[in-house]
Amino acid sequence: MTIDERRIAEELRTMAGEAAPVDPLLYATRTLARRRRRAWSVAGFAGLATAAAVVTAVIVPLPGGLGPGTAAGVATLPANTPEQARLVRECMPKGGPVHNMDGNRRIAAHGRADDFRVLVEYRDEGGSTALVGSDAGFVLCTPTEQRDMAERPVFTYWGFEPPGDLAGFSGDLQVDAYTSHTHSYPVGAQRIQRDDVYRVVTGRVSDAVRRVEVDWADGRRTAARIANGFFIVRVIGRPLPGPEEEGKVLDSPPVTVTAYGDGGQVLRQEKDVAFGPLGRGSD
Repeated sequence: MTIDERRIAEELRTMAGEAAPVDPLLYATRTLARRRRRAWSVAGFAGLATAAAVVTAVIVPLPGGLGPGTAAGVATLPANTPEQARLVRECMPKGGPVHNMDGNRRIAAHGRADDFRVLVEYRDEGGSTALVGSDAGFVLCTPTEQRDMAERPVFTYWGFEPPGDLAGFSGDLQVDAYTSHTHSYPVGAQRIQRDDVYRVVTGRVSDAVRRVEVDWADGRRTAARIANGFFIVRVIGRPLPGPEEEGKVLDSPPVTVTAYGDGGQVLRQEKDVAFGPLGRGSD
């Protein structure tokens, strides 16, 4: 685990002067994530490995007050409630993460369903998407009644490589995934399948963070849900005309992610976060 010795020393001196205990800070490495395309295709995957690396972290003061949800750094993963345990089992019907191209191929090295916890969940009028993680890595889960059409639980290591480093990052914000997830559901008496594709941003924050916002670069700006030192947010995707053989493609420009502190001050901002696939470094 990477340790920021200078920051720890400063905190120890401050806390010693106040005779107060030191709270642990968690850090995380940024990853980007891949999803399985269904109704729409995502253009330009060939260049994503390079684009995903182009993320510039800058500190820029921006206005804003406190929002809902308070991050709390955690040294261990939270326990699942019975409802959350059921969500994990439904997300991983094969008993754990599977291969990104083969939903019947379980990858034992990525763990069992019992290893995973619901870390944070974003709910809106269309449903929900949850960040579900273990000590080694994470998957995204978007519940649907059409379980045979649900997104595959594709695994990504924290830090992109085994054994996974849950707490091995520095700073107040790390983006672990900017990707997309599909919610498939039946419509009308004929139960015709409809696929809603969401753009999803998720990651980890220190316990100093009180709000995370995403500027989607298309006129929308959304506050994330924060819990247990993790955050997640999603918006419905917009289709763009693609090549004739591809049909529609997802509009997925780079986004800006900003973490705010107690007084609305910017603690960290990541600009030009590139869209990418889940599973990088996990195959």
